[in-house]
Amino acid sequence: MTKPIEIDFVSDVSCPWCVIGLKGLEEALDRVGDLVAADIRFQPFELNPHMPPEGQRLVDYAAQKYGSTPQQLSERRSAIRERAADLGFTIALSPDDGRVYNTFDAHRLLHWAGLEGRQRQLKMALFEAYFTDCLNPGDHGVLADAAEKAGLDRNAAADVLASGRYAEEVRAAERFWQSKGISAVPAVVINQRYLISGGQPADAFENAIRKIADESPEPAMAEPSA
Repeated sequence: MTKPIEIDFVSDVSCPWCVIGLKGLEEALDRVGDLVAADIRFQPFELNPHMPPEGQRLVDYAAQKYGSTPQQLSERRSAIRERAADLGFTIALSPDDGRVYNTFDAHRLLHWAGLEGRQRQLKMALFEAYFTDCLNPGDHGVLADAAEKAGLDRNAAADVLASGRYAEEVRAAERFWQSKGISAVPAVVINQRYLISGGQPADAFENAIRKIADESPEPAMAEPSA
């Protein structure tokens, strides 16, 4: 008997471990097949909510936030790039000349895409725009292009971006997940009760999903409201 489960995937579009986590989760869901019917909802989290529009060099950002040397950053990014490649995703963003940007508008667009039933497609298009094509995920033109690539109406996407719509909805969701103790991403919350943190491999997600499918938990988190 197929069991419905709800999955809230809390993440940022500029988080490489979020790409790895999503790919691992999706592989795990493929493995369990008809055991569950998963409803995945992408929830907003900003790694750099105060980042200015022009962004910051990745090497400077890593040094400032984590105390990383350029060599440490390069080694860490190389490992991440290999993990992503093993999962079929290309990270071309260079640790030397890459930049980190503000992603709030990307989250507004993702909220709209959820209403349109194309949230997962837009999420992947945004990951590809930033990590593979090395584009600015805060630029409205880049975001509109990603929306079109995801099968959404480009003009409607541009209107959402220009109007500032869904800003409060995104802020409310961010506050909600922070109030539940989410301080790092990816954070995968299943049935509003079980938390799986980090870019876990498919095996870890598969084991968790199979165990959760054998239980009938009551939801432990309420839905965020605007």
